[in-house]
Amino acid sequence: MNRRKALSFKVALGGVVAALSLLFMILAGVTSTLVYAIPMFTGALLMMLVVEFGHGFATLIYVAVSVLSLLLLGNKEAAVMYAAFFGYYPIIKSILERYIKGIVCWIVKYLIFNVAIVSSYFITTRIFMISFEDVEAFGKFALPLLLLAGNVLFVIYDIMLTRLVSVYLYRWRKSIKRVFK
Repeated sequence: MNRRKALSFKVALGGVVAALSLLFMILAGVTSTLVYAIPMFTGALLMMLVVEFGHGFATLIYVAVSVLSLLLLGNKEAAVMYAAFFGYYPIIKSILERYIKGIVCWIVKYLIFNVAIVSSYFITTRIFMISFEDVEAFGKFALPLLLLAGNVLFVIYDIMLTRLVSVYLYRWRKSIKRVFK
């Protein structure tokens, strides 16, 4: 692929991923049942950009989608979840796994996840004044149990991202490049 076609492919794919990400984030505002699933899925779309163009370009798309989500979405909880963790995690996941191995890598990932989730809780409740009365109605252990469940889901999410990269590389990559020729 010559340089001009490569740049066109980069801009086109980045634009499609950004538009799809924003569309999915808007859908999170339509239904409250997918408030956490949609930011997870939307963040996973960035893996394609990391594979094709590296961390810098994927970060640019992440920042654009985060800012637009925070400005445009009625559901700030989904926007905060995307901006605080699910948007950038697919980008830093590859960096962490390249330089840190084994159990230390998982410890670092868990630290990042827990700091991001606790921070997003405080941002959501203190800055955007969104109440978690439904959760807090279950008692003083509801939030710690929710965080524990989130940690279990985080492992599943991390494994899913790894498998999505494999599926993209071996099944979808050629098709996507063919579409953008």
